[in-house]
Formats: sequence, structure tokens, C-alpha cells
Amino acid sequence: MKNYEYFNTLLPQMIGQKEGAIAPQITPSAAFGYGSAEEAEAIFSGEMAKPLYARMGNPTGAKLETVLATMEEGGGAVVTSSGMAAITMVLTALLEHGDKVLCIGGFFGGTYALMHETMPRFGIEGLFCGVDDFGKIEEALQQGVKMVLCESVGNPNLKLPDLRRIADLCNRYRALFMVDNTVTPLIVQPLRMGADLVIYSTTKIISGHSAALGGAVIFRAIEESDEKLLDPKFSSIHPFLKKGKGAMMAILKKRAMRDFGMSANAFASFLTLLGLETLPLRVKRVNENVEKVVQLLYEAGIQVRHPSLKNHEHHQRYQELFADGCGPVVTIECGTRQKAFAFLNASRMVTQTANIGDNRTLGLHMASTIYRDFSQEDKKILGITDGLVRLSIGLESPQKLVDDMVQAWQIAMR
Repeated sequence: MKNYEYFNTLLPQMIGQKEGAIAPQITPSAAFGYGSAEEAEAIFSGEMAKPLYARMGNPTGAKLETVLATMEEGGGAVVTSSGMAAITMVLTALLEHGDKVLCIGGFFGGTYALMHETMPRFGIEGLFCGVDDFGKIEEALQQGVKMVLCESVGNPNLKLPDLRRIADLCNRYRALFMVDNTVTPLIVQPLRMGADLVIYSTTKIISGHSAALGGAVIFRAIEESDEKLLDPKFSSIHPFLKKGKGAMMAILKKRAMRDFGMSANAFASFLTLLGLETLPLRVKRVNENVEKVVQLLYEAGIQVRHPSLKNHEHHQRYQELFADGCGPVVTIECGTRQKAFAFLNASRMVTQTANIGDNRTLGLHMASTIYRDFSQEDKKILGITDGLVRLSIGLESPQKLVDDMVQAWQIAMR
């Protein structure tokens, strides 16, 4: 990754204004007027970059899109109403009935349900395999899978994919590679590693304050030669490729957002921009905190799981590919539902919520909440046990957090 100082300069300078109001502008309008019939035609054809209608985006969202695309070194971005909306937009814009998506590794419950239950109802099948099952990955790609989806860090199973190796396979077999980078902004840069699309739930660490629901898709630039989207399997979107650099933006907005309406609202985009200004400082602090907290919990005899520990199956990959950390998520195995409840209820610092990536430390019992309706088989695949607690480490003093969790653990284990 680039130096934190690079982002500490880039983001505040891009977001703040030099004249007039310093803070980003909010444009809370559902509709926009056109200066003439000719201008209206130019806007609808894409020849003029002015607001069309809020369902297709608004100026505040456009500002956020510019910042995110620059941060990820992408060709462009589209912001959405949530992280799930961002994933759904990509799937519905680029895939068709009969297509298959290879889902690699562990997944957030919403993403797993989308690919396992919802998209199959519309004729798009999700195939699942482990992060190290490269034989199955290549076999699926050989059989014509059009898209591969994975999380940069499995949430909550904390398995780490080899993104570069997966990207190489996707390029070899002309498949699109989409990475959910929600927990690792700045410290993992999927487009640099060969991904085609990067997904964020900006609700999480991008914003950091739990005040704004949102999502984003950042995409690479369309290649002038050897573009994988020119493969016959993507023939339905070939007419859009004539737009050149603006092709992917048009595909996402006209084949999905226009018809499904997963649009970001102006106020959420404004709040997200405010959070982005301090993202580098928060990312650095959180990832430093995680390693300290995990090590101290482990030394205290608590059943903690994280790739920074030597007993984790991907510890070496963590050292080689995740030098700056792998985000705020840590898990603790309490053994039973009752002990997990006791641990969470005894903590004075953990806020119990379904969110992650907040400025404060969060926690949740997985099996009774997000995964409560999942079958035992699905829970096993996703690494969800009856005693699993997911933590999202925040900005607090690591020693204070450890002291609190140790006393909570002692109470739970009585």
C-alpha cells in the first residue's frame, strides 16, 4: 500500500473546499432542471455530465465517487444505498439468467444469503469453495464461470484469500473478479492486485461513525486492448463498451441502478465524505490496536482467533500479504451460547450491534443474530459455532479493552 501520509494528505485535500463553504456540499434534490431540450437530450445520452435524476445519482454522491475512485486508483465508482445494494447492482448489471458466480471463502451473512438463496431465484447460481481450494477454483473457471466473488478477509471466519493468485486465474479464464474490501480500505488495494471491481459497505470503517448507510463499487478502467469484457460470454454488454472509459459506469447505472433504484442519498454521501477525511488515521490506529489486543487476550488464556497469531492457518499469508493488518474483526470462542451471552453482557466497553468498523469497539453473538435462520450445514460452512462472538476493535486504549474483556471472560467462564 501507499504510505499513510499519502492518504492523510489526499483525502482531506480532495474533500474540503478551498473557497466558500469548506465542507462538502449537500444537494438534497430528487430532480434536476435542464437548460434546454437539447441539453436534456445530451444529459440522457451521456454526452453531458450533469445530473439527470436522483435515482441515477446526485452531485454529493458524485463527489464521493470521485474521492473513492482516486483512493482506489480506479477508473470510476458508483455509490449506492448500502453495501448489499452495491453487490446486487454489479450482479444484476453484468450477469444474466443461467450465469454462475464462484464465491470463495467465508462471507458476511447477507452476502451468503444473497448468493445462496436470492440470486438463484432469478437464475443466477452461486458456487462455493474454500480460499485454498485452487483446484476447484480453476475447474469452475474452466467451465465458464463469469464472475468470482470473495471478501478480502472472511467475515467472520477470518480466512485470508490469496487475491493475486485468484486474480491471475480470473484473467487467464476471462472472468470478472470482484472483491469486497469493506474491512480493509487502504491496507488492501484489490485493483492493484488484479481485481476488476471493488465493493464497500461504506457504512463500516469508511465512515466510522455508524451514522450513514451506504455502499460503493469502484471499477478498473476499460482496457484498450485485450479487454476481457470483449469475450463472447459478455456479449450482452458489448454495446456499452463503445463508450470507452465511461462504459462500466453506463453498464452499472443503466442495467441496474436505473431499474432497481439502489441509489445513495445525498445526506448519507455527505456524512460518508466527513468520515473519509480521517480514514487513514483510524485505519492505522485500529489495525495497531487489533494486534495488541489479540496478543494480550491470547496470553490471558482467552480463545481468540486472528491471523496475527501463529496458530492461525493463514498466519504466514498474513505476514506476507497483510503487512498493515487485516481490519478490525476478531473472534472469540466462548464454547456455548450461554457463555457467549454472559461474556457480552459482562463487558462494559463492547457495544452490542450488528455493525463493524466503528470508531468504538463492537461485539455480537453470531449464531443467535445474523446467522439465526441459517441451517446447521450453512453455519458449518461459514464457521459459525454456538459460542462464537465477533468483535470489531475500535479506537480505544488497547489495554483498557483487554482489561474489560478479561474480566468479562472470567465472569462468563464461572
